[in-house]
Amino acid sequence: MNQKVKFINSHKSNFFATVRYRVEEHFVEKGVSKHANQVMWLKTIFYLTVSLTLYLLILSNQFGIWSLFTLAVLLGIFNAGIGFNVCHDAIHGSFSANSKLNKALSFIFHLIGANPYVWNLMHNVVHHTYTNIPGHDEDIEVAPGLIRLDPQQRVNKLQRFQHLYAIGVYSLASLSWVFRKDYVKFFQKKIGHHPTLNHPKQEYFNLFFYKGLYYFLYIGLPLLVLDITWWQFVIGFLSMHLVEGLVMGLVFQLAHVVEGTDFPVPNEQGNIEEAWAAHQMHTTANFAIKSKLAGFLLGGLNQQIEHHLFPKVCHIHYPAIATIIKQTAQEFGLPYIENPTFFRAFQSHYRMLKKLGYEAYRLQKEMVV
Repeated sequence: MNQKVKFINSHKSNFFATVRYRVEEHFVEKGVSKHANQVMWLKTIFYLTVSLTLYLLILSNQFGIWSLFTLAVLLGIFNAGIGFNVCHDAIHGSFSANSKLNKALSFIFHLIGANPYVWNLMHNVVHHTYTNIPGHDEDIEVAPGLIRLDPQQRVNKLQRFQHLYAIGVYSLASLSWVFRKDYVKFFQKKIGHHPTLNHPKQEYFNLFFYKGLYYFLYIGLPLLVLDITWWQFVIGFLSMHLVEGLVMGLVFQLAHVVEGTDFPVPNEQGNIEEAWAAHQMHTTANFAIKSKLAGFLLGGLNQQIEHHLFPKVCHIHYPAIATIIKQTAQEFGLPYIENPTFFRAFQSHYRMLKKLGYEAYRLQKEMVV
């Protein structure tokens, strides 16, 4: 699959033009900005303050080993929260109309171990364009050989049991990001089929300098100031990242790999025979959209449909525009895939893991016989 994918609006659908007009009208009628409001700023201050406080409490060396362990786990959860609620919007340019402010808030991504430039390429450029398209969207290539989320891949014997161990693999996401993923993606010739060789020189410096800064802040400095053994530090550090990775991995998978979502394959000419916005409706799902707690914790990532159609709109506004999008989708005969709760979405993802692993392996063997 070497062609560049093109979306062909063969049905001449006006869905996106219509829903975009209606969403724009919503903001005009309400007289509000698409960007961060006071509530969003309060969320930002909350997450940054709590995360910094947890970090400083750990470094204070005033707590016993079990208290330090608890603080480390909480720090992992809140660092994921910063990524979801602050950096994600900033890197998309949806936090503020001021590009300098977005860039400043994107910088925080470095301080939780991830590179905003690489994330922009993987997520904004590739994933948002080629969502769930095998061979193009690398988000469905979680751990090749271990987890099969691409229906086009051949199933190996180990992947038969992926529904039993996938959650454990997801928990490695943060560790992979900090120590491996950013480097690998930065030096790949392509992410999906998007060329990535002409990086600005500044980004080479940023990658290595800020990774080094993160390693000092989260490994070097704690080892210098904390009155604990090296193995106690390792347990705390791994626990922080395993919890952070589990939160990250689950949230992203529940938005695209659940029952009802598609994994479209381009035709021989490299075309997807529908408009880009219609493609998003077939490949993206929401969950727990009525839960205010989920909205507060997940930065709108439980409303991926709204996010994928309007990535330049701050997530704080997703609940307000969700009804508009759902009604418009129904008018145009498009799906609006949603699971009412986190648990229902998790169950659906589990069934998909089993379908793409155990059940696919059985069918594969039957076809060979």
